[in-house]
Amino acid sequence: MKKYLSTIALFLGIGINFLMAQRLLVVESESNQPLGGVLIYSADPGKSVITDAKGTAEIGIFKNQKSIILQLLGFESKNVTWENLTSSQFQVALIPSQITLDVAIIAASRWRQNTQDVPGKARSLDQNQLSLRNPANTSDWLGSSGEVFVQKSQLGGGSPMIRGFSANRLLYAVDGVRMNTAIFRSGNLQNVISLDPFALQSTEILFGPGSVMYGSDAIGGVMAFETLSPVLKDKSLSGNILSRFSSAYSEKTFHADLTYGSGKWSFLSSATHFDYGDLKMGKNNGPDSYLRTEYQTTENGIDLQVSNPNPLVQVGSGYQQLNLMQKVRFQANENTTWDYGFHYSKSTDIPRYDRLIEKRDGKLRFARWDYGPQIWMMNTIRMTHSAASSWFDEVKVIAAHQYFEESRIDRRFGQNNEFYRTEKVNAFSLNADFLKNLTSEKYFTYGFESVLNQVNSDGKVTNKSSNQVNPASARYPNSDWSSIAVYGNFHTNLTGNLQFQTAIRYNYTSLNADFTNNLNFYPLPFSESKNRYHSITGNIGFIYRPEPSFSISPLISTGFRAPNVDDIGKIFDSEPGTVFVPNPDLKPEYAYNAEINFNKHFQNRVRIDFTAFYTLLDQALVRRPFMLNGQSEIMYDGELSKVLALQNAAFAKVYGIQAGVEIAITKKLLFTSRYNWQKGTEELDDRSASPSRHAAPSFGLTRLSYQSKKLKLELSSIYNGERSFMAMPREEIGKPAIYARDENGNPFAPKWTIFNFNAEFEIQKWITVSAGAENITDQLYRPYSSGIVASGRNFTLGVKGHF
Repeated sequence: MKKYLSTIALFLGIGINFLMAQRLLVVESESNQPLGGVLIYSADPGKSVITDAKGTAEIGIFKNQKSIILQLLGFESKNVTWENLTSSQFQVALIPSQITLDVAIIAASRWRQNTQDVPGKARSLDQNQLSLRNPANTSDWLGSSGEVFVQKSQLGGGSPMIRGFSANRLLYAVDGVRMNTAIFRSGNLQNVISLDPFALQSTEILFGPGSVMYGSDAIGGVMAFETLSPVLKDKSLSGNILSRFSSAYSEKTFHADLTYGSGKWSFLSSATHFDYGDLKMGKNNGPDSYLRTEYQTTENGIDLQVSNPNPLVQVGSGYQQLNLMQKVRFQANENTTWDYGFHYSKSTDIPRYDRLIEKRDGKLRFARWDYGPQIWMMNTIRMTHSAASSWFDEVKVIAAHQYFEESRIDRRFGQNNEFYRTEKVNAFSLNADFLKNLTSEKYFTYGFESVLNQVNSDGKVTNKSSNQVNPASARYPNSDWSSIAVYGNFHTNLTGNLQFQTAIRYNYTSLNADFTNNLNFYPLPFSESKNRYHSITGNIGFIYRPEPSFSISPLISTGFRAPNVDDIGKIFDSEPGTVFVPNPDLKPEYAYNAEINFNKHFQNRVRIDFTAFYTLLDQALVRRPFMLNGQSEIMYDGELSKVLALQNAAFAKVYGIQAGVEIAITKKLLFTSRYNWQKGTEELDDRSASPSRHAAPSFGLTRLSYQSKKLKLELSSIYNGERSFMAMPREEIGKPAIYARDENGNPFAPKWTIFNFNAEFEIQKWITVSAGAENITDQLYRPYSSGIVASGRNFTLGVKGHF
């Protein structure tokens, strides 16, 4: 009897588990092969899951939902009900499509929602193309979108420019955590290369102000990265091994990730090592001034300026980097999930190439100018909980600690003193986000954010002859920068073809800076500063669909940037003969943005999008001549330098268009083209106007892509317009070393066009080979404002294994 009861209990248990843990299988319609990575979500922005490598996912959270959306780039999205899934025995087939009309993103509201429900312009990069395009780093991955311009001061660089803004006027978010720190500068940044492109699960770009959700700095746009996460399932083990090689800088990259778990626990480990040699430029149709004809070397303690046997090789540009990541997921119960994430990135010294080529009176200015090892470490704990209550249906709480370490090492040519300045930042943050569905057609999200940055900065100088070490000026004051904010977002369907969205944020920012670490070096008229700022931002937008295939989306939005430690307390040389000094009297700058977005598709064969925008930056923080204790010039590192400081002294405006077209020529052949034009101006101290430094010349790309079951091919053209001397920003004119010369001897940025070809072939289900040829015609070119000349003809090879 006990035996029969045990058998009955076993079958009952299996049945109960099946009902409680309903799994869905998603396959390709033509081959019936399982599809991994399919995003499944509902109209409720808080509910989403992703299919595993076997094409399955647990979908119990969608029970009785009237709208369940299945989405995978490269396939037509599918909208089904729970009843549909029941009748199909929980198996769904997706139809291949070159054009994906709707994509789910998180960047717009911090909750997953369809891009067709977002009034602003947003873009999600197709992660399925990552192994085909094989980017060298994450900045190149962003640049492959055709909508983000990337500036590089050195090979270990990559500073995105979006809608005429860059650096600390853009915001980076990683796994929902703000990456921007109190020392993000107005000059070009390279922090994005700390992210491993092969450990990314999604990359989203929100164009225009995003301060209402992300706070200070989100003026030109937001780049939101989600890294790989473990998938909860039965006992399993899976992983990827990838290698990449390239010829132009002798690159050797190796990556591996492993996912494993059982029951309520799942784990993911990832590691990548990058090794880049000196970059070789192209040889055709470029100016001779780009060539690296000479470089510095030291023999017996004497600096020598020697001829470069191959001027196409940019001596002193290579570096290495290591990335590690560990994820842990625990499913506490049906409604609660805990996630832990660990990220670590460390580079070797990264030579700042634009400084290494500077000359004065025909002689190199610097014997050494390196960024010291760039370190980024992040620990996060996230709790996600769903429970129907009067206050919320879903809640996410993310606590994070980040550690940043940066340094600058420089020694002038022929001098013994080598300066080493180090900055360390401990960044703590807490985010709590809540979602409440008011009805089936309207929802409200709200949240709280608290951020604290502790900045420590010091300097030392070493005499290379005697090895004597003495204190030197620090780049920043030791400081605490903090931010507390509350925000809310409301979305509703007003009618069948009209949606409305609005959001608001209140932000309090404080900054306490202690300048005593520099009082022995500079005649600062103050020893500390205490700044307090109150900021309110918001947006309002509509989505009007006169027909299902056409949408018009006007949006008005605002953004702000509260002064940080880099703005108020920095001391450094921005260009030859100048020095930046602290100004504790700064106030926030505010952006006012208006845009209109048009999207039209024709029977899933043609898609056209067009955006026009105008952004006004009021109380803009700009570089201006400054008096320090009545002096307009001071000695800095042994050189008499003109004093500059950031000041709320001007307005800036940027306007432009973004346009794109996708044409599915056949089921396997896709034509894509994207074009960006922007013009920016800013007010100078004499009330005249100058072109904005970060408003890039017109740029874009055109691609022709072929995709079959085993083979992917892509031919692309990337192009950049000219920036003539008359259109050059005042600041850029002071950097002659990085620009070509026109017929009058004035600096300018020539236009350029390059062609790339990439291919990927699946040899077996478990191994894929990719190869490419970049800059096929071996053009000699330098992207606008970049310090390093771009790669010449570059052959790449990648091998990826999966198990």
